[in-house]
Amino acid sequence: QVLPPPLVPVVPFSLVGGTSDNSRLDPAPESQRDQTLRQQGPLAFPLPAGHPAVPTKPAGPWQDCAEARRAGHGQSGVYELRLGRHVVSAWCEQQLEGGGWTVIQRRQDGSVNFFTTWQHYKAGFGQPDGEYWLGLEPVHQLTSRGDHELLVLLEDWGGRGGRAHYDSFSLEPESDHYRLRLGQYHGDAGDSLSWHNDKPFSTVDRDRDSYSGNCALYHRGGWWYHACAHSNLNGVWHRGGHYRSRYQDGVYWAEFRGGAYSLKKAAMLIRPLRL
Repeated sequence: QVLPPPLVPVVPFSLVGGTSDNSRLDPAPESQRDQTLRQQGPLAFPLPAGHPAVPTKPAGPWQDCAEARRAGHGQSGVYELRLGRHVVSAWCEQQLEGGGWTVIQRRQDGSVNFFTTWQHYKAGFGQPDGEYWLGLEPVHQLTSRGDHELLVLLEDWGGRGGRAHYDSFSLEPESDHYRLRLGQYHGDAGDSLSWHNDKPFSTVDRDRDSYSGNCALYHRGGWWYHACAHSNLNGVWHRGGHYRSRYQDGVYWAEFRGGAYSLKKAAMLIRPLRL
C-alpha cells in the first residue's frame, strides 16, 4: 500500500475557509471570468491596478516580451510571440522593474482547472489575460535562446505580498521531461522552489516524481515534484486561505504562509538576463 506523501511544514493556524470543486481530472476549460476578477492587486502583480491593458495585440509576433519592450511597447498586455514555427499569445508585463517580463503562469480567481494532463501542460491552457499556463514547450523554447531569470510573485488573502527571484531559470526539452534548472534565490517570500531544482515535470498521467505514489494526483496539479513538494502554484485554488483537505492540494509556497494555506494570487514571470 502506498502511503500518502509527506506534508511540508505549515503555519499553525486553525483550518478555516472554503473548498474548491476544481479537483476533477478534466481538460483545462476556457475560463468564464467575471470582469471584476481581472483587476490585479498591488503593483507587484501583472496587470497592476490603474494601468489598463493593451486593448489590441501590438504588431508582431515578437521573439519575446523583452524584444517588444525594446521596440518601444511599454504597455502591459497580450502580445503574440513567435516560437519556432508556432505563434503563441502571452501576457507581457512591461511596467515592472523595467519590463520585458513574459508571464508563464498566473493564478487569481480559480476560473481555470489546473488538474489536467501532460498534453495540456505541454501546450498551455487558459487565457493570457486571466488565469493561464503558457506551456512547458513554449517556456522551453524561450529559455533555450539564452539565460533567463525567474520572478515569482505571491499574494495572500490579507493583501500581503511576497516575491522570490531566481537569477537563472530554464527547462530542459521534453525528452528530459522539461526538467527544472534553477539558479540562486533572492527575495522575501522564502525559497520554496530550490528543493525542486533538477526535477522533471510530473502530471497525473505522466508520473516522474521521486515518490512511490503519484504526487500530481495528491496535489491536484502538474509541477516539478520531488517527494513531493515544498511549493505547488498549480494546485486547487481554495478560497479564503486556510482550507480543509486530506492532502496539501492548494496553491501554496511553504515558506510563505505554509503548506496548508492556499494563496489568492500567484504569478511566474521570466525575462532574458541580457535585455
